[in-house]
Amino acid sequence: MDQNSFFFQAMVYLASAVLMVPLAKRLGLGSVLGYLLAGILIGPALLGFIGNEGEDILHFAEFGVVMMLFVIGLELEPELLWRLRKSIIGLGGLQVLITALLIAAVAMLIGLDWRQSLALGMILSLSSTAIVLQTMNEKGLMKTAAGQSSFAVLLFQDIAVIPMLALFPLLSVQQPVAVADDNHTRTLVEGLPGWAQTLIVLGSVAAIILAGRFLIRPVFRIVARTRLREVFTATALLLVVGIAVLMSQVGLSPALGTFLAGVVLADSEYRHELESDIDPFKGLLLGLFFIAVGASIDFNLVMEQPLLIAGLVLGLMLLKALVLLFLGRIFKLGVDQNMLFAFALCQVGEFAFVLFSFSLQEAILPKETVDIMVAVVAISMGLTPLVLLINEKLIQPYFGTKEAEPKEADYIDEKNRVIIAGFGHFGNTVGRFLRAHGVGLTILDVDSDRVEVLRKMGFKVFYGDASRYDLLHTAGAAEAKLIIIALEPPDKRLAMIETIKKHFPNLRMYVRAENRFDAYDLMNAGMLHVYRETIDTSLRMGVDVLKNLGVRSYTAHRAARIFFKKDESNLKKLASIKDEEEYINTAREYIEELETILSNERKDNILGNDMSWDEESLIEEARSKMKEEKISGTK
Repeated sequence: MDQNSFFFQAMVYLASAVLMVPLAKRLGLGSVLGYLLAGILIGPALLGFIGNEGEDILHFAEFGVVMMLFVIGLELEPELLWRLRKSIIGLGGLQVLITALLIAAVAMLIGLDWRQSLALGMILSLSSTAIVLQTMNEKGLMKTAAGQSSFAVLLFQDIAVIPMLALFPLLSVQQPVAVADDNHTRTLVEGLPGWAQTLIVLGSVAAIILAGRFLIRPVFRIVARTRLREVFTATALLLVVGIAVLMSQVGLSPALGTFLAGVVLADSEYRHELESDIDPFKGLLLGLFFIAVGASIDFNLVMEQPLLIAGLVLGLMLLKALVLLFLGRIFKLGVDQNMLFAFALCQVGEFAFVLFSFSLQEAILPKETVDIMVAVVAISMGLTPLVLLINEKLIQPYFGTKEAEPKEADYIDEKNRVIIAGFGHFGNTVGRFLRAHGVGLTILDVDSDRVEVLRKMGFKVFYGDASRYDLLHTAGAAEAKLIIIALEPPDKRLAMIETIKKHFPNLRMYVRAENRFDAYDLMNAGMLHVYRETIDTSLRMGVDVLKNLGVRSYTAHRAARIFFKKDESNLKKLASIKDEEEYINTAREYIEELETILSNERKDNILGNDMSWDEESLIEEARSKMKEEKISGTK
């Protein structure tokens, strides 16, 4: 078989991605690292399926990054930017500025030119959007202060890539090497002085903004009227490719133009359609880009200079973590949240690969430096899950407990019949309802920043990890009648259940479940009172829909109660089934059984057997009687 054929190469790339990405996701490493590992697997370092041609594919796959910036631009709604303006501009801007300057200073000390040092500082100041956001979402940390701060910083970094790409041509140490072949296309700005190139840059940016406002939207309206999905997709691709060609002709990065076009169209009526059409192409090309990056890592260089590479990785991550800790302190993050914030963002991000490639094209950094730094970036990304695990298991218990010690003394005599563990959206609603009925509550929460806000709102909140025995004992678990477990991570809920069963067997537990599969784990842990977040709201919506379709109010509410009761009964039976095939077959039987019950109930109502009250009818009847009595009284 010809290993250089297009189909064989395509098969190798696709097979490596299909194998490594799900495996990396399963191990909690994220899809980006999965693609990098796929590239390492098929690259010269291991199997050798691809060699130098990986660099050519890397240039082609960079178009995936162009598409990603277009999609990021589409997501930057003015309303979101305004709401997070303080964190984005303040926290994000300071992080990029301080980190870039410190790294540039270190680079100048070791002998690099100031322009090379500045370029290196800007590149290494970025963090991995893909890894951080995915990890935060998987651990349920996006709603915490650290999660929101991380999102703001990453958003600023994504935006900062654009001016960096525009600035890089001005940092060139020497003229970029011309491509000596017939395919080389002369740009419109070749040979022009720097000030003229800058004017053309500004003019091109203005042209894209004006075209997005006054030309692109009308074009999409015309195309949308055809009602042909494939034509709309082709138009979206034409927009991205056309802007990329225009930017290349004026000597700019295509990513700059597509990002600006995305921002201009962020509040248009076609935003979601554009995003859904571009997203599949973006995902495939980005995956190809990261595979090519993985294949291009020079492992011979790593083996030749292991101490240098290790020192650069550790020094870089430590420097970024210290800057983040300093800024988190300034922006008043609690110690536990600040540590999470710093450890989450201390790696270098995927945009570094793009910027290193661009710095080579513009003759800013030498290839030897780029090869070393690409390996450093990839290793720092790979260490991120391990760093977060170390923070969670080894560092958070000490720093979190020390922060909580002065707060525990304030509540050491707090004894109530009811304890609430976790005061997020779910626990907050239950707590306010009970407090309105005069029920005394002892509230525990592990998010120190949320604790401070809740105290300002008038709640007495005890800071600490509610799954710990000593904290539960201090909170009065031995004397309390019941505890509401509304912690956000499912594993924390299970750990807390085990602690209570062991040390406080008489304490009745009411447990929050995110979904039915979470409920299965809780039931198998011996819980009798499990409350799924979505079931009540879903049935309430169903009742409203039935009423809107003409079903009597009582009939709709009765059907919902039957559905809820039967579903809860089936839930307990399904929780005990471990075999997947048996589970699917049993679940199908229960679904059919429930539909049959409700169908028979509906037939009885149609035949006139349902003579029960109807809410709207009773209200209307009461109004009629009041009118009659009023008329009789006047007579």
